[in-house]
Amino acid sequence: MKQTKILVGLAAAGLLLAGCGSSDSGDAADGAAQKALPVAIDGPRPTVVPQREAGEKLKVAPAPAMDAPFAEKVGHNLREKVLRSARVAGKTAATCPDGVDQKAGAVSTCVATYEGVEVPYEVKISDSAKKGSALVFFEATPKKGLLVGEAVYDSFNEQYGAESGRTDASKLACDELPAAKAVPMGADTGYTCQYWSKFGNQGEPGYTTLRITMGKDGYGLGFDPAPAG
Repeated sequence: MKQTKILVGLAAAGLLLAGCGSSDSGDAADGAAQKALPVAIDGPRPTVVPQREAGEKLKVAPAPAMDAPFAEKVGHNLREKVLRSARVAGKTAATCPDGVDQKAGAVSTCVATYEGVEVPYEVKISDSAKKGSALVFFEATPKKGLLVGEAVYDSFNEQYGAESGRTDASKLACDELPAAKAVPMGADTGYTCQYWSKFGNQGEPGYTTLRITMGKDGYGLGFDPAPAG
């Protein structure tokens, strides 16, 4: 995992698919009596910053002064981490209730907040850290993933929408997702998305439903086939 170093003591748009007469009648004619999910996805979400640009565009200002307390600098780092994880601008905060132990190999617990949603972090000081050193390396590891509805919609569009180059997916839609929610890592979030496919309903035209899963490291989303039935 990439380490962080800091100095110490130095100077829902689109057409809803449900209830549209011509579309429903066409779907029924294809033998698919399936209901569309409530949020139609018809393109990129304008509030979502692309992952490759998040580091540059999603920053927390102002940055701590060079002589600011170590815990303040760690908190600023966590605020930027959780903001870049969200990929949508929002209010952040961070706290380390018991402070940050700077001894080599020490582990402290901190909490970063995005739009009121708390994400716990483990902050570990480098095993090679030396007492009194101006440079302190540490790793900050999230203990939960941050699920942001707009970012999920954007990712689903990126993977299955018109810009993805796929020819087997159309009429994308998802569950109505929360603006932000902390979820277990590497697990099913309990939410789904779907797309229309020629073979989506047991080999017949219909919707393919995908479970939204959170990455094992708290970053990245998965769209995995939902169990049949």
